[in-house]
Amino acid sequence: MAQLQNLPTNAPSLPDQADPPSSILILDVWPQVDCGRFAVKREVGDILEVWADIFKDGHDKISAHLEYWQEGSDEIFLAEMSFIDNDRWRGFFHVGEPGRYRYRVVAFPDYVATKRDEIIKKFDAGIDVSLEIREFELILVEIAQEHPQAAEIIDSIRHQLAHRSGDGPRVAVVTAIETVEALRPYRNIGGEMATPEYQLIVDRIAARYASWYEMFPRSAGKVPHQSGTFADVEARLPDIADLGFDVLYFTPIHPIGATNKKGKNNSLVSTPEDPGVPYAIGSPDGGHDAIEPQLGTIDDFDHLVAAAAGFGIEIALDVAFQSSPDHPWASAHPDWFTIRPDGSIKFAENPPKKYEDIYPINFESGDWQALWLELLRIVRFWVDHGVRTFRVDNPHTKPIPFWEWLIREVHETHPDVIFLSEAFTRPKVMKALAKAGFAQSYTYFTWRTERWEFEEYFRELTGPDVSQYMRANLFVNTHDINPYHLQTGGRPAFRTRLVLAATLSSVYGIYSGFELCEATPVPGREEYLNSEKYEYKVWDWDRPGNIKDLVRTVNQARKDHPALQEYDNLQFFGADDERVMVYAKVSNDGEDRVVCIVSLDPHRSVNTWIHLDLAHLGLADGIPYDVTELITGNHWSWAGAHHHIQINPMIEPAWILSLSPLN
Repeated sequence: MAQLQNLPTNAPSLPDQADPPSSILILDVWPQVDCGRFAVKREVGDILEVWADIFKDGHDKISAHLEYWQEGSDEIFLAEMSFIDNDRWRGFFHVGEPGRYRYRVVAFPDYVATKRDEIIKKFDAGIDVSLEIREFELILVEIAQEHPQAAEIIDSIRHQLAHRSGDGPRVAVVTAIETVEALRPYRNIGGEMATPEYQLIVDRIAARYASWYEMFPRSAGKVPHQSGTFADVEARLPDIADLGFDVLYFTPIHPIGATNKKGKNNSLVSTPEDPGVPYAIGSPDGGHDAIEPQLGTIDDFDHLVAAAAGFGIEIALDVAFQSSPDHPWASAHPDWFTIRPDGSIKFAENPPKKYEDIYPINFESGDWQALWLELLRIVRFWVDHGVRTFRVDNPHTKPIPFWEWLIREVHETHPDVIFLSEAFTRPKVMKALAKAGFAQSYTYFTWRTERWEFEEYFRELTGPDVSQYMRANLFVNTHDINPYHLQTGGRPAFRTRLVLAATLSSVYGIYSGFELCEATPVPGREEYLNSEKYEYKVWDWDRPGNIKDLVRTVNQARKDHPALQEYDNLQFFGADDERVMVYAKVSNDGEDRVVCIVSLDPHRSVNTWIHLDLAHLGLADGIPYDVTELITGNHWSWAGAHHHIQINPMIEPAWILSLSPLN
């Protein structure tokens, strides 16, 4: 490295390098999450499009490309970036198999393009360019020195220049497409600038597009006051598959503790016939890597996983990192819990609620490293038994750095594993969990009821910033949440919420019983009366008043229409009545257009005008287009953007319309 000579001792400090710093600036790189601290998310087969503002002083040409590689690999791939306008550049690459990747933007002075541009301008102006062509040859020499593998190409170009006479023929060599393409990989000969590395997680498509069905496995049985078994769950698989679900999520399947066991409706008094809460994990029969004996054995579970796969369904398990007082951890590792001054272990509380049957884990334990490794072992145990999707209970009550570590460790060997964050918590905490690696997140959808709430919230969730790292899994209800609008809205409310969840997002879920319009509440509370959290249940899965036909139809529409399988393509349109929502999804190729019209009033009919954006839909104003309503199968044609509609919630509270130009 050249040394700086003869400077006074009090001279200003200069960069300690032989060459002057690059004068290229790369600004406003998109997408990135928190300056690259967290990963952008995509799915297999997607395109990662990267934008950046790139420029330098003067009028010299610059070029830029994307460098991207899979973590742990030495192979780096390049994708050319193109100038768009106003110093904005764009590049993209296709993402491959699931895993973790890195990418960055690299820009450099394009001396070849600069000299070529100068030669063309002067030649076209009738100015002698013989000296400029000699300068071009010197650039070729520099390229050969910087990129020895290009020596043969350089020799060929120089040979052509040497054997042409006159400016015209030699300019033709310099500007030939063959010359431009041959030199393209070797233009970078110094002065480059690179951004920091940005992270990318590539998930399975199921991270973006899936339909979830939640159930208590013990409620699959047919004998009152007796637990169902994994075999009973297998018997339910044809019905669940027929409804169109592809993820079957179980509440915890582990042994349930007897100490402080809860009775019906969360009573502190239980009887031997009460099964206890599945979230009170652990008994003498084992802990998180064991099966509740009444459900079956680990072999029975493996058989169920294989049987479900035969129906195109994958099993998702609940990860609930807590224990009952009877868990083996409580005796072997009491320091993994919070010890009170009287020597007792602190049970879980969320005042005024108390969970005397559950011990929360103390993540500030002095033995935290052994604790983290044990929890990782638990997840890997179930991965080894074929589970690739986990719903994580209350992750916001555990340290976010722990989740970032655990998810990365799991992905090291199984990058196809999907984690769903069940975190009804503060918005920024929910987002932080998504950034930490959770592929999907619960949201506040369950409590949104007004049009302005939906539009404001989903513009945020599916907008260009949040959608880079967070995918909203819209659950219409859960075993903990019996929303007031379902308690009071009757069957129309169930139909409306199903359509909203299944079409606002590409991934959604229902808790079993929703298809039966089950909403009997604990008076004044968003909880189910006689909840199956506390007792055995036997359901009539075909009882009168069910909406199974609608569930089946909506899930089939999702399968048939690529527009409904995308997450960030949501666009809201207008309606004169605030009780009506109108929104659209258009597929990436523009060929599939779905418009949803949903009445948010389950009690009264609505007459209103709706206003479509035909340009967004790729339809021409004034030219008729075909409309098919996917729930009823009704068919008609419309022309124009403005239409008067009437919706009777007792008949069809929501429309899902497929629009296409008339042939």
